[in-house]
Amino acid sequence: MTSKFFLGAAIALTLATGAASAETAIATAESTSGQIFVDGDGMSLYTFDKDAPAVSNCYGDCAVKWPPLEAAGGSEPQGEFGIIMRTGGDKQWTYKGMPLYLWVQDQAAGDVTGDGVKGVWHLARP
Repeated sequence: MTSKFFLGAAIALTLATGAASAETAIATAESTSGQIFVDGDGMSLYTFDKDAPAVSNCYGDCAVKWPPLEAAGGSEPQGEFGIIMRTGGDKQWTYKGMPLYLWVQDQAAGDVTGDGVKGVWHLARP
């Protein structure tokens, strides 16, 4: 069963190419690893151990491989979902203060290939 949480106006995902954005929502979904958060397309969301609450430490090549879950301009924090400002001015969604990311090697909804990468990337869980 999937539950959707619509946050503010809409969550805009900046694709790895930077060429397009898509409106979406954060949802919970069952995966082979249990219940996780996914974007509106069913792509798994992740957290990074090197981040601090309300602070992303994933920039440059890291952010190319782990695209931040970007918040659209009119989005507002809601419940345990917050928004932080990244250097450069982009906004990023957080869950309980921890920034949320996608993983470029996940190719289809339900993929969880980023879980455990380098021991510091983990599926975002409710």
